[in-house]
Amino acid sequence: MAYEPYSTTEYYTDVYGGSLIPGEKLLGLLRQASRHVDSLTFNRIFGRGFSSLTPFQQDIVREVVCQQADFEYENADEISTILSSYSINGVSAQFGSSWNVFTEHGVAMKRDTYALLCQTGLCCRLVG
Repeated sequence: MAYEPYSTTEYYTDVYGGSLIPGEKLLGLLRQASRHVDSLTFNRIFGRGFSSLTPFQQDIVREVVCQQADFEYENADEISTILSSYSINGVSAQFGSSWNVFTEHGVAMKRDTYALLCQTGLCCRLVG
């Protein structure tokens, strides 16, 4: 059985209103974003099953997956780079934990998107 992303391509286009990611790449990026959400939620969604989440949690997770897919598509080159910062002739670039990007478990996510995901209660490190 193939891993199903938490947001469908239909949700991405019809509900989220996404149009940034080309159709042939969309499913793969939604799947990748869902895997990254699994990492940040300590696999709680995968372990319990998406359908066991409350409607509130499901809505947030779908939204976060779409936002993350867009973020990863727009920033693919920066995310895949090994360098955290460099400077050449007075021009510098930096990627990693910064004021607007959160990184954890090898996943980079916009801080406001991570804050939204945290509203589900699934990102807590404590075992409950």
